[in-house]
Amino acid sequence: MASSMLNGAENLTLMRGLSPNGLGFVGSNFNGSKLGLVSCRRIHPKSRSFIVPKCSISSSTPRPASQPRFIQHKKEAFWFYRFLSIVYDHVINPGHWTEDMRDDALEPADLNDRNLVVVDVGGGTGFTTLGIVKHVDAKNVTILDQSPHQLAKAKEKAPLKDCKIIEGDAEDLSFPTDYADRYVSAGSIEYWPDPQRGIKEAYRVLKIGGKACLIGPVYPTFWLSRFFADVWMLFPTEEEYIDWFTKAGFKDVKLKRIGPQWYRGVRRHGLIMGCSVTGVKLASGDSPLELGPKVEDVSKPVNPFVFFLRFLLGATAGMYYVLVPIYMWIKDQIVPKGQPI
Repeated sequence: MASSMLNGAENLTLMRGLSPNGLGFVGSNFNGSKLGLVSCRRIHPKSRSFIVPKCSISSSTPRPASQPRFIQHKKEAFWFYRFLSIVYDHVINPGHWTEDMRDDALEPADLNDRNLVVVDVGGGTGFTTLGIVKHVDAKNVTILDQSPHQLAKAKEKAPLKDCKIIEGDAEDLSFPTDYADRYVSAGSIEYWPDPQRGIKEAYRVLKIGGKACLIGPVYPTFWLSRFFADVWMLFPTEEEYIDWFTKAGFKDVKLKRIGPQWYRGVRRHGLIMGCSVTGVKLASGDSPLELGPKVEDVSKPVNPFVFFLRFLLGATAGMYYVLVPIYMWIKDQIVPKGQPI
């Protein structure tokens, strides 16, 4: 997936911005989830270019991140998960965020020491945290989420009983500067009104040499999926992920594509967990990026009628992506193996 989702084999296109210090595809077939890796670095300002993989590019581009979708506001997301938390682990994860995908997406985070201090931002029910505590002692892991209903599910999981579990805002983290060895966030950025601010915070809370690993969706190519993506929540392009990390100050920025086995590499309909992006913090202190006031003020009153209408439209659009994996799974059973679906 580049500015759109994968639809078969990838081509390479030269674009303005960064220069590659390595480009390799992890795995050579389209049946696995290890579909690609992009590594970028800054070069001289007079010669700024980078290579990113891309597929058949559609003429449409996603709505700018500065124009939030219906469930991209914190209040709508709070109530969305108030109800979704009841069935999240049983309905959402099986289609969009499986254990194999989770472990594959976390591999670039280098969780190679039991004593690492890790923050799981937007950790929700703790599904991703279960993958983290396979490699890191639970007592060194903090789960943060704005939804107490999601966190209540995390507290019920025995392997997470020693984790710190706190409510908080991904765009205004309560952790001190230079605090953590690893920052992980999976399935959360799509609800951030200001993704650049959230990634800037990821940089701030990491120690020197610390690594951020952010996992999220990528903008689809199929016209109907694009429509529902722009109604529901944020589906960034791969270029946007890389740009946000680079602007925040991260170095050695890499992007890895992920997906379930049965998608066979064809993800034009949209995949909730589409890529895993990592970057390294090489200097102490806050991010060099300066931003203005927050995009969204959650303390401001809202019109109940407008809120309900936005919530209803956003939740309805979200239902489309509950049906997508069912549709793709059925196609996988019908279409002969070895052929793209």
